[in-house]
Amino acid sequence: MCAHAAETLVCVTHASSTPQVAAKNPHFDDPDWWRTAVVYQVYPRSFADADNDGTGDVQGIISKLPYLADLGVDALWISPWYPSPLLDGGYDVADYRDISPRFGTLADADELIEKAHALGLRVFIDLVPNHSSWDHPWFRRALAAEPGSSDRDLYIFRDGRGEDGELPPNNWGSVFGGPAWTRTTNADGTPGQWYLHMFDISQPDWNWENPAVAAMFDDVLRFWFDRGVDGFRIDVADSMAKDPALPDVALSPVTGHGNNDKAPGSPQWDHPGVEAIQRRWRAIAREYADTALGERVFVAEAYLDPIERLTRYVSTDRLHSTFNFDALLSEWSAASQRAVIGKSLPAHVEVGAPATWVLGNHDTNRVATRYGKPVTGANFAAAGDAEGWDDPAELAVAMHGEPTDVALGRRRARAAALLELALPGGAYVYQGEELGLPEVEDLPEDLLDDPTWERSGHRVRGRDGCRVPLPWSGDTAPFGFGTDAAPWLPQPAEWAELTAEAQAADPDSTLNLYRAALKLRRERPEFRHGDLFWLDSADDVLAFRRGDELTVVVNFGADPIDLPDGEVLLASAPLEDGRLPQDATAWIAG
Repeated sequence: MCAHAAETLVCVTHASSTPQVAAKNPHFDDPDWWRTAVVYQVYPRSFADADNDGTGDVQGIISKLPYLADLGVDALWISPWYPSPLLDGGYDVADYRDISPRFGTLADADELIEKAHALGLRVFIDLVPNHSSWDHPWFRRALAAEPGSSDRDLYIFRDGRGEDGELPPNNWGSVFGGPAWTRTTNADGTPGQWYLHMFDISQPDWNWENPAVAAMFDDVLRFWFDRGVDGFRIDVADSMAKDPALPDVALSPVTGHGNNDKAPGSPQWDHPGVEAIQRRWRAIAREYADTALGERVFVAEAYLDPIERLTRYVSTDRLHSTFNFDALLSEWSAASQRAVIGKSLPAHVEVGAPATWVLGNHDTNRVATRYGKPVTGANFAAAGDAEGWDDPAELAVAMHGEPTDVALGRRRARAAALLELALPGGAYVYQGEELGLPEVEDLPEDLLDDPTWERSGHRVRGRDGCRVPLPWSGDTAPFGFGTDAAPWLPQPAEWAELTAEAQAADPDSTLNLYRAALKLRRERPEFRHGDLFWLDSADDVLAFRRGDELTVVVNFGADPIDLPDGEVLLASAPLEDGRLPQDATAWIAG
């Protein structure tokens, strides 16, 4: 810890650019570790490339485990590493019980889990239960089978409407654009039934009404729990169950297909059937309560409003935690941020679960870019203004083509990080947030890989801009991601100043801000046990206490503000004559 004068940033310095492995996490063996855990999301294709083929891999992740331990996170979540044609970034799974040859082997996965645990890092992986890849053996058998067969009943096949079945079974639209149904071709070449895919055409939806599907996923959970995985992040956890009647929904005026509205009563989203699935999984997690690693943990991905619909997912005997995406979707303003915090905390307390905060992930524009836009999100403090912002695609569309002030966005992202990490509950950090990386908004169109680009008719560029491989070291691409092979997406030349190596040597860097914050969060008991108490403040300021001895102040206003008495432990920007400037957060002890 470096104690600078009041005008400068309080920080942690490192003598060299080589991370020094931190002491093992003292909370690793706490059975409630997940309630306050900071989890780092690894997108394996873009994290680190050990075999120098331009694509990240499991051995690349292993090589950076000391970096993650030194950063001070409690766990890592690895986005899908399964065999997949990668038509949707790995969320099109062809085999749930193996590792993609692009990424490595099961032996590599076992090595990663063992070495992560030795460093005090828990390991989450993704579960994708709504759909599989069309390369999954069960779907291939279903396509070859006759209508009405047991193989077809594993997925959602239906006859079409119209005189010759030429119309889809209903009007549902795909989240990625276009219809949610694709017609098959019979063995004799004639048109056949239709299959449902709420996402890409290559991702047929499982039929969760079929007990064989539930049993298969039971086996998948136990397969990975037996290998030492500590938990799962559940992809689109609100989507598995559908109304068996498959009724039409209101049309979208933009697409002409069903609008994917997640309002209560939707036949597609948050159907009552998801509760039984979640309770079944929680029972399996509890089977491991007496093992060395303890009960395994689930975190849900679900965009639902109002907050009480979301917190039902973490009520007794359902899932453990769920991402609070309102924090991600909120605009950068005191009123909106306070509204999100103010409604989220009591709703989670009501069901006995921790809130889980998130600013970004592999599906959303990077924080440093989002906060540098004229529109930074939805205003949750204004009645009705946040309606319809239940999907990150809405946020991306609102920001598309708008100019970006990256310096402003990064300043706000640093302040937001200290706000997020000071709140009760858990927190997630998407890879590269700790480096302040911006969205890459000018990727060549011929390199765009996200299926949203094609399915939207080239209206929405998709999510590739936040998935560009990380810069680790050096002055030129591939910036230590690999040794010399061109990464699967190109890195901007200006990232030379943002590499982990360059930032480790800069005491005022975003990387060292994260290191300092995570060290304090681990050391100070207020962050694990202290309640949040709001303090009186101006309209454009947030001020609250955690416990009796820690105050957090965020200044959204144009003018610097006085800070309460005490020791400034950490600030996201240099103080100005001892005062906190605009778009900055400070932690104060005393």
